[in-house]
Parts: sequence; C-alpha cells; structure tokens
Amino acid sequence: MTFPIGAIPGIGAAIGTGGVAGIDSTAAVNGTGAVGGDAFSSILATSFDQLAATQATSDGLAAQAATGDLKDVHDYMIARNEASLATEMVVGIKNAAVSAFNEIMRMPI
Repeated sequence: MTFPIGAIPGIGAAIGTGGVAGIDSTAAVNGTGAVGGDAFSSILATSFDQLAATQATSDGLAAQAATGDLKDVHDYMIARNEASLATEMVVGIKNAAVSAFNEIMRMPI
C-alpha cells in the first residue's frame, strides 16, 4: 500500500509546498531553476502584510480582554504568541538579509 506524500500532514510545509498558518512562501521558479528577480521582494512584502494583520488581530483581542468583552482568554493568548513568533521570524529574515548584504559588500572586486 502506498501513501501520497501530500497526504501526510506537515510534509508540505517542510518541503516548501505550503506554509505555516496559510502563508504560501513558495516562489515562482523559472525554467532554469533560479528564483524570479522580484520574488524575494514580494515574499517580504507579503510577510510584512501578514505580520501587520497578525499583530492587529492580537491587539484587537487584547482590547477585548481589557474591556471584559473577550469570551475565551485562550484566543488572545494564541494570537499573542502567533504575533510574537511572526515578529521574531521577520526580524530573523531581516537580520539574515542584512548579514548577506554585508558579506557581499566585503567581497573584493
């Protein structure tokens, strides 16, 4: 009996065919195997937009918790942790990009 790889939960995100929490981080690849020129910038822009949306959701739930309108505290805690992890991820990507840029600039001509 064989099972398709796509049917195993979590495998799609590990090999780059999907993403975490609905984030599609796969880039369009041209025929030579190189990533398109503006693919990285579009991925970054999408990541920043999704980060802002995640933080806005967390802030909205925090306001509901402060006013007593929040029915389930777990929703706020989950949203807060998602926003925190997303922020750490974006900062890590930014730090890696800056580090790569600095290394390129140090290369002799």
